[in-house]
Amino acid sequence: TIAGRLDLRPMPSENQPMNSPIKHYRKIQLLLTLGCVEFFGPMFKDTGASHLMNEEWVGHARIHLGWLLGFMFFSGLANLYLIWILGGDRLACLKVTALWQGCHLAGFWSAVITAPMYGGQLVDERYHMHILGIEENAFVFGILTIILLAAVYFLRLAQSDASSQRVDDEQS
Repeated sequence: TIAGRLDLRPMPSENQPMNSPIKHYRKIQLLLTLGCVEFFGPMFKDTGASHLMNEEWVGHARIHLGWLLGFMFFSGLANLYLIWILGGDRLACLKVTALWQGCHLAGFWSAVITAPMYGGQLVDERYHMHILGIEENAFVFGILTIILLAAVYFLRLAQSDASSQRVDDEQS
């Protein structure tokens, strides 16, 4: 079962013994897990009258949104699998997850930046609220971007620590 495969021990790298933890591993896991909100949040927020069931939208646009929501949902599941279950080089799995989340966030921010080119709007006042004076999507995706940057920071530290450990092991 999946529950039986969950490994909550500190993660070894490919070249480290099983009892040698990677520094910052749990922080990285938790940050990337929080980052998975970006994949699942829209399933709850965008399936109602504001988006997927919006009668004002043409059917073909709703098909594309349904497709995107499905892709995001399964991307979230894949991310959680890479973060918590898949064995092997787990540091590499966390890097793939960070890259995947980064691609998703870059897609959001590029859509926001290019919205004037295609008549897009970040806010529909009928359905969106503001948090601390910031449109909810920009606020949430801003927080998710900060979370991802923190995860990348700790990934870089973990990679540096793993590289230093390999050098020390080779010199001994």
